[in-house]
Amino acid sequence: MKFSVLVAIVPEDREQEAIDAARNEGAGGMTVLSGRGISNSAKKSFFGLQYDGSQVVLLMVLEKSLSLQVMKAVQEVIMPDGQDSSGLVFTVPLEHIGGIDASQLEKFEQYVKECM
Repeated sequence: MKFSVLVAIVPEDREQEAIDAARNEGAGGMTVLSGRGISNSAKKSFFGLQYDGSQVVLLMVLEKSLSLQVMKAVQEVIMPDGQDSSGLVFTVPLEHIGGIDASQLEKFEQYVKECM
């Protein structure tokens, strides 16, 4: 079985929506990290204070064929109706893995069987 790592960088106010979208497409557990982005455009200022906004990084290990579905669902959260993106989502192939929960492996195997 092949795996991918899905990385989604979403605005903090859309965190739960992105998590729900990923879970609805079959993602199980994920790691949530807090972040702060630095863009190449001018920063917003309020009384001379600069504010870039907070972001959340979601990390998921997924069965390779499942990762595209999850990616598309999260992309819809960060780009609703083709609007400008408010985040980023991508996958990276995973060569070696250790420590994954056996129940998660069973879930992936069941998903693959249902898709065939």
